[in-house]
Amino acid sequence: MTHKKIVFNKPYFTGQETEYILDAIDIGQLSGNGAYTRKCQAFFEERYSIKKGLLTTSCTHALEMSAVLLNLQPGDEVILPSYTFVSTANAFALKGAKLRFIDSRPDHPGMDEEAIESLITPKTKLIVPVHYAGVACDMDPIMEVAKKHGVYVVEDAAQAIDSFYKGRSLGSIGQMATFSFHETKNVISGEGGLIAINDDQWVERSEIVWEKGTNRSAFFRGEIDKYGWVDLGSSYLPSEMIAAFLYAQLQNLEAIQSRRAEIWNLYWEGLKDLNDKVRMPVIPDYATNNYHMFYLVCDSLKQRSELIKFLKEENIHAVFHYQSLHQSDYFKDKHDGRDLSNCDRYSSCLVRLPFYAALEKDEQLRVIERIRKFYL
Repeated sequence: MTHKKIVFNKPYFTGQETEYILDAIDIGQLSGNGAYTRKCQAFFEERYSIKKGLLTTSCTHALEMSAVLLNLQPGDEVILPSYTFVSTANAFALKGAKLRFIDSRPDHPGMDEEAIESLITPKTKLIVPVHYAGVACDMDPIMEVAKKHGVYVVEDAAQAIDSFYKGRSLGSIGQMATFSFHETKNVISGEGGLIAINDDQWVERSEIVWEKGTNRSAFFRGEIDKYGWVDLGSSYLPSEMIAAFLYAQLQNLEAIQSRRAEIWNLYWEGLKDLNDKVRMPVIPDYATNNYHMFYLVCDSLKQRSELIKFLKEENIHAVFHYQSLHQSDYFKDKHDGRDLSNCDRYSSCLVRLPFYAALEKDEQLRVIERIRKFYL
C-alpha cells in the first residue's frame, strides 16, 4: 500500500486572508504603509515591546536595512554564526563588512556565546545572534560583551516570533532585530519581514531609509509640508495586500501557536526515548519554545542520509538544513581557518521533520512510527 505523501511544509491559511485582501482593495491603497501595514506594525510594537516596527518585503531586506542604519563600512567586522541562512551574512557582506563566523553550541545549533569575546577586535561593529528554531540565544552575556566593547547587537529573529528570553520577547533585546514571514514560518505572508528598532537614535531615520531615503512618512502624518530625498535608502515596503494577508495570520497567532505546540509535543512524546540513538531538540531553561520546528541530530552524515532516504521511500519528506557558511564555495577561501566543528556537525547530522499547522495527527503518527522503525 502506498501512503499519501507527507510534505515537509504546507502554508497555513486562517480563512480570513482573502477577506482582508479584498478590504485593502476596497480601501483603495495598494502600495505600502497603509492601514494594514500600520495594524501589523502596531501588533508587534504592542505585543512584543518593540519601540518601532516596520514591515519589509523580506527578513533579508530587514537585515540589509539594519546594515544601512548602522552605517556599516568596508572593513567593519561582524560576528555571526556560520550555521545560519545565507541572508544573515549577505546583508553585511554587501556593505563590505568582514565576516567573523562563530561556532555553534555543543548542545544546540545556536551560536556559542562564550566564544564571542575572543573574536572582538577594534574593528568589530556588530554581533548578530540568530535564534535558531525560535529558541533564544543566551542574550544577557551577549549584551554584556557588546556593551563592554561598544558593539551593536542585531537579533536575527527570523524564526522566533512569539518566543521569549527570561520573560523578554525575542526581537526586543538588541538595538535592532529582524523577523521573517516566509511561507515556512509560524505566521506567513508568502514573503515578508519586519525590522524592529529598539533604540531611539534610529527610530526617525529608519522610516527614511525604509521609504527610499525620503521623509515621505512624516509628510503623510502632516509633520512637514513636502517631502524629498534626505538620506540613502531603498524600497523596503511590502504592498498592502501582503500586509493584509499577514494581519489575518497575526489575528490568529494564538490558535496557530496552540496547534504547533500540539505537533511539537507529539513528536517529543513519540521520539524522546530514542535519545540514546538520535539527539532530540534542546530548550535551555532561559528560553521558551515557539514550536517553529522539530529536528533530530543524527550520529553521522551517513546515518542522516540513510534516515532521509528511508523516510522518502515511505513517502515522507524530511530535509536537512543549513550548510556551514564558512565552508561555502563563496566564503571558504576567505575563512580565517578556525575549526568550527559544531557547525559542521549540525550541517552533516541535523534533519528537520515535517512540521506545519495543518499536519494531521495520523500523518504525524506515521512519521513517528517510521522513525522508530528506522532506529529500533
